[in-house]
Amino acid sequence: MGELTEVVGTEDDLGVVLGAVCDQVTRVIPGADLASVTVIRDGVPSTEAFTDPRAERIDRGQYASGAGPCLRAAETGAVVRVSVGTAAELWPGFTESALELGVASYLAAPLRVDETLSGAMNLFGFGPHGFNEVEEKLLDLYTMVVAATLKSARRYLRARASVDQLRQALDRRAVIEQAKGIMMAARGLTPDEAFGELVKRSQRENVKLNDVAAEFVAEATRAVRPK
Repeated sequence: MGELTEVVGTEDDLGVVLGAVCDQVTRVIPGADLASVTVIRDGVPSTEAFTDPRAERIDRGQYASGAGPCLRAAETGAVVRVSVGTAAELWPGFTESALELGVASYLAAPLRVDETLSGAMNLFGFGPHGFNEVEEKLLDLYTMVVAATLKSARRYLRARASVDQLRQALDRRAVIEQAKGIMMAARGLTPDEAFGELVKRSQRENVKLNDVAAEFVAEATRAVRPK
């Protein structure tokens, strides 16, 4: 867990972090041969990390059929631990395709980040053991790490979006102020009068004020550029 915490603390790429979790889970939990992380955003599931392409194929089979251990865990908020026999009774179509890939045991623990982001940490075993209670508890520990990572990633993305919006607003303000300055100098207008002229042109041409200001600055620049 200390090794994994270091990865979480130093790596910015969400896929890399979740991939590290999957890799370590398969090393620590004896019955886990494959691992993946399912993330459900606004009701749409996707596999964010996996240790083997077969794990992703199994996940896609669940998404296509709309049923399976990872979706059940995400929906109910409870751990799903089943052997091949039980899985065949619950999800016959999905289990048949998973068996073709050699998977006979499933363990899925739910992830809950917020009202729009959930999912599951998924383990698959080639043996028919169905996993045990100790392995379930171990997976709970890793699920906590994944949930914390997803929460941090969501906070980071929201903060970055806010910064981008602020930067765009400042850029728009800057070009409008530049256009006002040129108009004031060229026509002897007050700041309010210059702004009013830009607004009128925006309404007349049905173009956003920022675009009008940018075009006005470009026109003024071309007019004074040496030939």
